[in-house]
Amino acid sequence: MATSSSHIDLSLIDFDVLGAWMDAHDLPRGRFEQVQPVPGGTQNVMVRFERGGVPYVLRRPPLHVRAKSNEVLRREARVLAALDGTDVPAPRLVAAQTEQEPVFYLMEPVDGFNPTLGLPEPHASDPAIRQRMGLEAAVALAALGRVSPAVLPGFGRPEGFLERQVPRWMGELESYGRLDGYPGPEIPRLRETAAWLERHTPAAFTPGIMHGDYHLANLMFSREGPWVAAIVDWEMCTIGDPLLDLGWLVATLPSAREQLPELPAPEELIACYAELSERDLSAVDWYVVMACFKLGIVLEGTHARACAGKAPKDIGDLLHQTTLDLFARAQTWISR
Repeated sequence: MATSSSHIDLSLIDFDVLGAWMDAHDLPRGRFEQVQPVPGGTQNVMVRFERGGVPYVLRRPPLHVRAKSNEVLRREARVLAALDGTDVPAPRLVAAQTEQEPVFYLMEPVDGFNPTLGLPEPHASDPAIRQRMGLEAAVALAALGRVSPAVLPGFGRPEGFLERQVPRWMGELESYGRLDGYPGPEIPRLRETAAWLERHTPAAFTPGIMHGDYHLANLMFSREGPWVAAIVDWEMCTIGDPLLDLGWLVATLPSAREQLPELPAPEELIACYAELSERDLSAVDWYVVMACFKLGIVLEGTHARACAGKAPKDIGDLLHQTTLDLFARAQTWISR
């Protein structure tokens, strides 16, 4: 077996056991070669290798398994299997081991790049390509929104999904108060934003598959042009309202512009999505505000942990400022 980078502890992977499992699934045999970590994620371990001349990416839980690590990977494997053969650009699942723990699965490597880690040519020198990348993010998202949730029976709880959002995330924010040293959420217009969201919750929606964390860093783009090669990191996937993914894409657009200043304006992204979707976008402002609200509360959790000495203070301070920016952004959309 070839050597690998020291950034990952390969003792996490028993290659003898993995090889026997692959043999039982009639996958190509041989030595494990070109073993190397796949950078970019912190929640799970990903390792790329070749066996029998075929490349794979293995995804498994981290060394210190969290309470839901194995269940998350079971869900991811199920989602990728369901999306195979659709128009959604996603990694292709090869095989999954879900009956015992640790759960893991093999997928085909994606020939693409993460734009938040740098741009290759021709993207780096062509502003038109960079501008189109934003629209292609909307195109890929619309493709996901067109997939029937029937491909994932029993997945998620779409009934009452929108009505649960504000209580769910206000409850999450209140839970941070259990951390010693956290003074509480000093977020201007927090409760006013929550109240506005509850007053303007759309009366109905068409359930669909949601990615749950749809932004530039979770997309890989083609090396040949502006197209999305794959949507990655499906651990937040559920059956809910896909328009919240669109809101998430728009809410995170200012941060995305730090890497790609040429990205389209929010209205252009929304119009591109609308052309490819039959969903009712009349309440799109609500979805953007909800995305700002939810993401701001999620990031405030790291600030709370930093106040309690459980995360670096500089990171906590940075994310708290991002939370404030998101709530200010929400106010802009509320007042439109």
